[in-house]
Amino acid sequence: MPIYEYKAVEAGCERCQAGFQILQRLKDDPLISCPSCGVPVEKILSTFGVSSSVLSPSNLKSHGFTTLKKKDKGVYERIS
Repeated sequence: MPIYEYKAVEAGCERCQAGFQILQRLKDDPLISCPSCGVPVEKILSTFGVSSSVLSPSNLKSHGFTTLKKKDKGVYERIS
C-alpha cells in the first residue's frame, strides 16, 4: 500500500497545514478533507530519492543484479 501526502487547501489544524502522510490502498478514493479537523485537503506530489551510488555498475552484484553484455543477436554474456 502506498503512502500519499496531503496538505490543507485553506487554514486548518497543525497537522494539515504542515502536510501529512497517510497509508491508503490504490483503489481507495483520495481524501477530500483532513481526518482531524475536516478542512479541505489536496494530494501533493511526493518526493522520493534514489542514490545513484547504490545501483552503480560496481555495486550491482552486491545488490543481487546480474550484468549482461550483448554478444550476438539474442546471445548475451554474463559480466557480473
